[in-house]
Amino acid sequence: MSLFISDAWAEGAATPPADGGILGFLPLIAIFVAFYFMLIRPQVKRAKEHRKMLEALAKGDEVATSGGLMGKITDMGDSYIAIEVAEGVVIKVQKHAVASLLPKGTLKSTNA
Repeated sequence: MSLFISDAWAEGAATPPADGGILGFLPLIAIFVAFYFMLIRPQVKRAKEHRKMLEALAKGDEVATSGGLMGKITDMGDSYIAIEVAEGVVIKVQKHAVASLLPKGTLKSTNA
């Protein structure tokens, strides 16, 4: 029956690596620590600062949205804010779309 396939015979058992238990995981642990300090920690810090900025928003603040619109807050709700982008033009956006809080007077200097 086995004209073309030769029988496979198991060789001796595999020998364990000689470097020990924890030393084998050391490179993996070092990579995780590097990822934590270079990627995870800064991202969590930015998210915390953004959340704090959103909680401090008030009527009359000048903001820039993530879409690039700049305007003054005219009305606020729990999850939406109304922004006046031009005289008489008010749009409603979600609060989390606000990317940054602008210094007072920024919009007057850009209109000139």
